[in-house]
Amino acid sequence: MVTAALMLLPFVWMLSLSVKGPGEMFRSGFALLPAHFHGLDNYRAALTAAPLPRFLLNGVLVCGSIAILQLLLCAPCAYALAKLQFKGRGALFALVLLGLIIPQQVLALPLFFIGYRLGLLDSYVGLIFPFVISPFGIFLLRQFFRGIPDDIVHAARLDGVSELGIVWRIMAPMAQPAIIAFLIFSVVSHWNDLFWPLIAVRSESLMPPALGIVTFRDAEAGTDYGPLMAGAVLVVAPLVLAFLLAQRRFIESLTLGGVK
Repeated sequence: MVTAALMLLPFVWMLSLSVKGPGEMFRSGFALLPAHFHGLDNYRAALTAAPLPRFLLNGVLVCGSIAILQLLLCAPCAYALAKLQFKGRGALFALVLLGLIIPQQVLALPLFFIGYRLGLLDSYVGLIFPFVISPFGIFLLRQFFRGIPDDIVHAARLDGVSELGIVWRIMAPMAQPAIIAFLIFSVVSHWNDLFWPLIAVRSESLMPPALGIVTFRDAEAGTDYGPLMAGAVLVVAPLVLAFLLAQRRFIESLTLGGVK
């Protein structure tokens, strides 16, 4: 309970500040409820002072595209590493593990030069292309696929099902909890990503939510914390809602992974 309270405290504080006026935010004492309710003003400013709905739409487009492309590539790769026998399989899996170790920030400079040479920067493609292959997704699905009996795969082959058919018609439905867990991890990590969008995007119309929140900063007038906190609440809310809707599957996938 104590750990949960410590983790929730920043979010409760953010929600509280989003309905307070400027004078209450910098008082020496902290009160959870505002003395004067400024929530309507702050949320109205968050939606009008900056194109926050556009930022949220960009986040849906970018994160949704990344998640779909990652799944389309990771599932066949994971199946090949889990169920097919071929030379170099161990070396390829070692490369996947190496990809898990290397931080994203290390690859930022070469990815920037590749995007610049191909003319992909400051576009939706520039936000998506570095993440279409996920070593974590390949590793997670491979571990789950290995737990599926080989007899099921052999029976499908005897029935004339192709290898890709086995992936999408047999393996993917059986690995639904792991797929849902991976999609949650993918969407959350890229929805909250500030590092790569800060490098790849300059146009305000292309900014995802995490980068769009920065537009509330004003070097001359100072940061307007009320709309900033209101905007942060609106950015976090879709993730909280998505997790609440999928939490049963998410916990089930973690439980199955732990049992295996």
